[in-house]
Amino acid sequence: MADILQAIKAIIDNTIPDIVSYSQGKNRINSAGDALEDFIKDIFSEALKDSDLTLKNKKYSEAFSYIGNQNNPPDIILKNGDAIEVKKIESLKSSIALNSSYPKSKLYFDEPMITNSCRNCEDWQEKDIIYAIGVVKEKKLQLLWLIYGDCYAADREIYQRIRNKINSGITEIPNVEFSETKELGRVNKVDPLGITYLRIRGMWGIKNPVVVYDYLFENLDINTFKLIVVMKEEKYLSFPYEKRMLLEGISNQNFTIRK
Repeated sequence: MADILQAIKAIIDNTIPDIVSYSQGKNRINSAGDALEDFIKDIFSEALKDSDLTLKNKKYSEAFSYIGNQNNPPDIILKNGDAIEVKKIESLKSSIALNSSYPKSKLYFDEPMITNSCRNCEDWQEKDIIYAIGVVKEKKLQLLWLIYGDCYAADREIYQRIRNKINSGITEIPNVEFSETKELGRVNKVDPLGITYLRIRGMWGIKNPVVVYDYLFENLDINTFKLIVVMKEEKYLSFPYEKRMLLEGISNQNFTIRK
């Protein structure tokens, strides 16, 4: 089963910081954001070395139960495993734009922003979620965070309370016609002809992990590629013993596991 330990091992064995050239070399799309998502798919599906698209897609189908789109989270779900949300930024400390979706400590089946195909991809109610945040500058992947949502975001009730309070406040405005929406609100018939409407959307964002965890990474050098993975110890111990031992047995002065 595909998991984050497998992805870490793939990066250690096959570091590819120039992800756009890597993606173009395999006849893939050209934008850095799409190239980063391709790279994430490949490290989780053991497809980094595969140039044959048929073989690559076969590995994707074996590793993933869901591959999403840009408008609805998540981007990927590992079969019987974690969800993954991919975010590209261009500078070390840039904030992370989440658009209409608030930060997630977990991914839940009943969330309004996910699609039916995501809900029905397998039998599930709740999943751990990994934020894969890549710093891509001049086509090179300088830093990749793989950080679990429960190490990064609050429980969903915190965000829902704020969202619901704003939503209820908006809908209480007198003499305005509202309609039901998944966004914060929608106002109909704004003009005398009744042909103009207004969508009220939330634009969520969260501070960069390098800012959140600045006490761990005071002088982070990204002149060479860096991978930083953050998860709770109980999550790490939930992975198969053999995979953990394989990772812990790596003899590389540039690779460390901290507790």
